Amino acid sequence: MVVVTSPVAGLHAATAELDPPLAALDLAVLRANAADLVRRANGVPVRVASKSVRCRAILEEVLGSGLTADGGFAGIMGYSLREALWLARLGARDILLGYPTVDRAALAELAADETLLESITLMVDDVAQLDLIRAAVGSDKVHPRVCLDVDASLRIGPIHLGVRRSPIRTPEQAAALARQALERGFRVVGVMTYEAQIAGLPDSNIAVRLVKRASAAEITKRRKQVLDAVRSVTGKLEIVNSGGTGSIEVSIADPDVTEVTAGSGLYVPTLFDNYRAFTPRPALYFATPVLRKPTPSIATVFAGGYIASGPTGPTRVPKPVWPSGLGLIGTEGAGEVQTPLTAASGLRIGDRVWFRHAKAGELCERFDQLHLVDGQTRTTVATYRGEGKCFG
Repeated sequence: MVVVTSPVAGLHAATAELDPPLAALDLAVLRANAADLVRRANGVPVRVASKSVRCRAILEEVLGSGLTADGGFAGIMGYSLREALWLARLGARDILLGYPTVDRAALAELAADETLLESITLMVDDVAQLDLIRAAVGSDKVHPRVCLDVDASLRIGPIHLGVRRSPIRTPEQAAALARQALERGFRVVGVMTYEAQIAGLPDSNIAVRLVKRASAAEITKRRKQVLDAVRSVTGKLEIVNSGGTGSIEVSIADPDVTEVTAGSGLYVPTLFDNYRAFTPRPALYFATPVLRKPTPSIATVFAGGYIASGPTGPTRVPKPVWPSGLGLIGTEGAGEVQTPLTAASGLRIGDRVWFRHAKAGELCERFDQLHLVDGQTRTTVATYRGEGKCFG
């Protein structure tokens, strides 16, 4: 009998009679992670990034804790308009899209329902998007809510440090877009600045930390200029959104920021293992069974090739975490239907190997269900995929 003495021990015991592959989540750890995100936000509301969750039961669990005078979770940042429509029809409110949409059919659905129009805020960074939305909604009497996405990357001369998102960068550009939106009948309710080069990079060395520090100073100064320019056109804004799991402290230091976004910090995948701002406590794992032993020291498990998005390389592959010491084979890696593992002399056919994914919500695209373990209790809930939903 295999004895598990690791953070997955409770998950292993609670799912012992189930046949893997399976995904399991430690609910107590998730709740502790949620509380830590609220603590780090220090009274600033936290918007849940649904792309990093992709499970309605978890969204409801986190949002159910509510918003108090001391902060908490409020609202969802969606990644697809069709996702937002689905969630809003199921009762969700205050959904801010994190990305623009050009889904004309979904926009027509939005325009046809006053509750959806009031519940969902679209993201824009280009006049062409405004024109497409206006044509799709088909009426000048419809006034969608929009938030302006302003580029928060750091530029040092010709060097661009950060992701390629919005073309809107300067106060003048932001004010001009706000003016164009108002002229087309939109309600400009917010501004977002997502500093991915701070939120998404682990503190792996001194060079990275220096870049993060410089970037934080630059975006704080520029954000104020942008907000002043936009407010001169629109008046008061409801939303000034910033940050991610890795940059909450940077974002809340700016008194203009009304909310931060976080999602990955709930599950804590491997990409968040080396941050200085918080101690990682992984909550979500997957297990897959040993199918064969090609050599005494190699065990081959079923599937496992759940590669995360982003630049290809070793940081994007799943990490075997129990039994300890297992490793991927460089010539095969994590495979489509099998994954051989080294240092596996103690494993037998039928045993399980537990892994962590490199990113958060993407694992839910591989599994129909999450098994939520709370002490001795196990509850099984559907992922987006399990509810028959795939939003791209």
